[in-house]
Amino acid sequence: MQEEKVMEKIVSLAKRRGFVFPGSEIYGGLAGTFDYGPMGVLLKENVERLWFSMFRDSRDDMYGVDAAILMNPKVWEASGHVAGFSDPLVECEKCKKRFRADQLDDPKKCPECAGVLGGMRQFNMMFKTHAGAAEDDSAAVYLRPETAGGIFMNYKNVVDSIHPKLPFGIAQIGKAFRNEIAPRDFIFRLRELSQMEVEYFVPPSEWERAFEEWRSLMHLFATAIGLPEASVHELEVGDGDRAHYSKRTIDFEFDYPFGRKELWGLAYRTDFDLSAHEKGSGVSLAYLDEETKEKFIPHVIEPSLGVDRTILAILASAYREDELGGEVRTYLALAPKIAPVKAMVSPLLKNKPELVAKAREVREELKKVHPAIAWDDNGNIGKRYRRQDEIGTPFCITIDFDTLGENPDLKDTVTLRHRDSGEQERLSISEVASRIREAIS
Repeated sequence: MQEEKVMEKIVSLAKRRGFVFPGSEIYGGLAGTFDYGPMGVLLKENVERLWFSMFRDSRDDMYGVDAAILMNPKVWEASGHVAGFSDPLVECEKCKKRFRADQLDDPKKCPECAGVLGGMRQFNMMFKTHAGAAEDDSAAVYLRPETAGGIFMNYKNVVDSIHPKLPFGIAQIGKAFRNEIAPRDFIFRLRELSQMEVEYFVPPSEWERAFEEWRSLMHLFATAIGLPEASVHELEVGDGDRAHYSKRTIDFEFDYPFGRKELWGLAYRTDFDLSAHEKGSGVSLAYLDEETKEKFIPHVIEPSLGVDRTILAILASAYREDELGGEVRTYLALAPKIAPVKAMVSPLLKNKPELVAKAREVREELKKVHPAIAWDDNGNIGKRYRRQDEIGTPFCITIDFDTLGENPDLKDTVTLRHRDSGEQERLSISEVASRIREAIS
């Protein structure tokens, strides 16, 4: 399939099956904004839940925060965002459209109307607003451009309240806002995005060990959510291209349908942030080692994962087309652990009360394994299968007359259909429960 066609099909499926909708669609939309629908919310929550499990809950050295989006503007002055969080901007002299200069094949020619592009200037991407009734510079605040700022603001609070020993980390999932010049590629480049971020505080001498530890965990996470190993690449970011706070950065890139692009980042931020905020606030952010009585500013390792880019990578990896039963079939080969629905239960015929009652009973039993067990009795069984294939449901369970005992040898057995192969097998209800349990564990 051509790359452009694949992307079009993914976007179409995402809307058709309730994963991602255009933001404010009935009013013509708003560039760089999208809404997650019923299936998208479940997929997103499963990804975030798995991230929390692997990056925070399975460790004894991690703590969570949920910081405010609005912060004192001095936070962003100290971090360098007010002065330096910008992209190169050019404007077409003819059609007046604006573009990121570093994303253009020809920095002098408009890609829309072939007009002449004006000179490049830096464009700060932070959204600026006002807190309170006044609307002057004294009331100016910013929507946070990254979640890291809120973590650094709570470093001292965590140290004072929890008294953790180094090394330790603070984890957060939250919204960030960037006034992108040219949002594009569906949910890849957005103006409102979600980040899964850790700031891991270490003694200066231990940063390399910690860097490699988090590097390995990010690869494990990629495997857990179903990203093919061959599609995930590491790029060592050079001196001139790293963020101002970083001494070492690895970009994890992914082979999207529109090309190899940045998926996640792993950065060694040194003591830049805590030192800058100590200087800006006048409050000591030094850590006291109770054993050595030494005071120092910890260094930081930051694994940063964009939720939306992760979701897009999952959809791109899982999208499949094949021929099954003489028909072209579209399905999402989602890892069962993150699939929005784990299984669908269906009576063969919806106008047979005895089948419906038994199917309801089976569904309730399977919901003890996992709550995300769907019900579908609309249309023929083939159409039900196709709907579940498109949302990535790993298993479909059909209750028929043999389940009820028409064939005594098959009483209390059901048909289990596998999404990827379309193969079916006859199993007892307890065996089906075990299959689901094994698949999602």
